[in-house]
Amino acid sequence: MQEQEIKLSVPVSARKAIATTLSATGQKRIRLRAMYFDTPDRQLARQHAAIRLRQEGRKWVQTFKMAGKDALTRVELNHPRTTPQLDLSVYAGTPAEAVFAHLKGDLALRYETDVWRTRCEIRTRTGTVEAAYDDGFVRAGDLELPLHEVEFELMSGRVGALFTLAKKWTVQHKLVLDVRSKAERGDRLANAAAAIAAAPDAERVQVRQEEIARYWAPTMAGKVTLAPRATPGQALDIITAECFDQIVRNAAALSGIDSAVGAATIGAEHVHQLRVGMRRLRSAWRLFKGWAPLPDDAAQEAAADYFGQFGEARDGDVLGETVVPLLTAAGMPPVALPQSADAPDAAVVAASPPFQTWLLDLLAWNVGVRPEPTPLLAPMTSVVAVPLQPGKLATPVVKRLKKWHKRLVEDGRRFHRLEDEARHDLRKLAKRLRYGLSFTESLFDADHVKPYRKCLSVLQDALGEINDLVVARETYLKLAETQPPAWFAVGWIGARLDVLYKGAEAEFKALDDTKPFWK
Repeated sequence: MQEQEIKLSVPVSARKAIATTLSATGQKRIRLRAMYFDTPDRQLARQHAAIRLRQEGRKWVQTFKMAGKDALTRVELNHPRTTPQLDLSVYAGTPAEAVFAHLKGDLALRYETDVWRTRCEIRTRTGTVEAAYDDGFVRAGDLELPLHEVEFELMSGRVGALFTLAKKWTVQHKLVLDVRSKAERGDRLANAAAAIAAAPDAERVQVRQEEIARYWAPTMAGKVTLAPRATPGQALDIITAECFDQIVRNAAALSGIDSAVGAATIGAEHVHQLRVGMRRLRSAWRLFKGWAPLPDDAAQEAAADYFGQFGEARDGDVLGETVVPLLTAAGMPPVALPQSADAPDAAVVAASPPFQTWLLDLLAWNVGVRPEPTPLLAPMTSVVAVPLQPGKLATPVVKRLKKWHKRLVEDGRRFHRLEDEARHDLRKLAKRLRYGLSFTESLFDADHVKPYRKCLSVLQDALGEINDLVVARETYLKLAETQPPAWFAVGWIGARLDVLYKGAEAEFKALDDTKPFWK
């Protein structure tokens, strides 16, 4: 059996209203207490699977869950039990049989959940959806995290019904999309609890702080593996899913889901990784433009707008954490930095209904819920995809990446003569090339990719430092009008940029001299 559901975190301000709305349907609250099991080395979790025993009122139900084909889908197998004892024999002939057949070690309790659930069925024009509000906690050892979430599960009809309701409730109650299952949260909490319990008494406080930071650590880019003969559309779906995962997880953390416990560890790096995910996604759109259907123009324009907002929010962090220490070490007198009231608050943007709705639309597009184009209306995609003839995916990919490479190294030869805007455009092209390669490197020989990727990474780092200093110079030029010591920063940054420009040209040449990965 497969289930399709969307999970949304519920802020404090909406909990009473949602509970009241669901209770008004006549449904009673039910207490659900569940025990989750795994081997000591987490063999189930590492396969994105979980098994639990849950008490539902007076009944016990044994449930196996495993990741499905996309972020919306899960394999779920339920079996009634008369006692809270696992029985793996019920999985004979099911997808779960192979999972348990290869386990090495005994299953043992790792974590528990305890929630009060209020639920009802909601009929829409395209399907029937169960809405369930869970209010409780997940516990592992002596650690607990709150659970306040709404799950929309498709009971019948089209999967679009899930998104219709999810977007309506997101706007109404300011909900936040959360792709983590209870099992994932419980597993990570159990890891933290085990590490804390194993620490010597004298180190336990420090270890606890480290584990909290690890639990709330930003989500980095993951690895993408493509089949050599995948169609461009199939490849873009895989890449989009990976980029979406990085974006939505960092956005959820910034939005303040779960608890204020991890607030001290959430900040600039989450904003950075959220922007990395969005830049990677936009690079993928550029890579597959003309080969595969893309989201419509409004979705792409919104992506650019949000990317810019998160960038403005991050500029202050870069200045304070990267540039100011360099200037201080060089002997700059104290300069008061501006506190811009106009800069967006990244946490507010991440939690905002428009951004969360954009995430839901992107998820819908990625799982195949897309509007059908009609000749009576404007095209729903920003570019009409031209189907490629069946063959190796690497062939068109190489053609496009070579084009980007050629432009990059040609313009890089005269880097010091370019205007700041042109240099910035070249930096974006370098990132696009690097991300395009990271998406498709599984299609090429690893020994050929490695030196090229390393050289491109060094160039990108150099261009990144240049960009940070150019932005900082503009800030200090404005400050110098009222704070003369800021001229020290302007002069130091100018001298440093002269050195970096020459170094960047050397890196452009090194990239041009590196044996291309496509040969």
